[in-house]
Amino acid sequence: MKIQILGAGCPKCKMLMANAEVAVKELGIQAEIAKVDKIQDIVKMGVMMTPALAIDGIVKSAGKVLSSDDIKKLLAC
Repeated sequence: MKIQILGAGCPKCKMLMANAEVAVKELGIQAEIAKVDKIQDIVKMGVMMTPALAIDGIVKSAGKVLSSDDIKKLLAC
């Protein structure tokens, strides 16, 4: 599983990254967490507001910081 955090590195992006790391650890799953910070790559994925979270290339959230519990729900599906 690949989790992508899309954003230029703002505090909200960093918080989303931290929450994703907590969610993966608490679920005890293996996942690659990658940062996507190039604007052209973010736009290619159809994201206009950051931070955004994508799982296996599919954008699941944009424009808000999900809690670790919210991310766990997305990962459990």
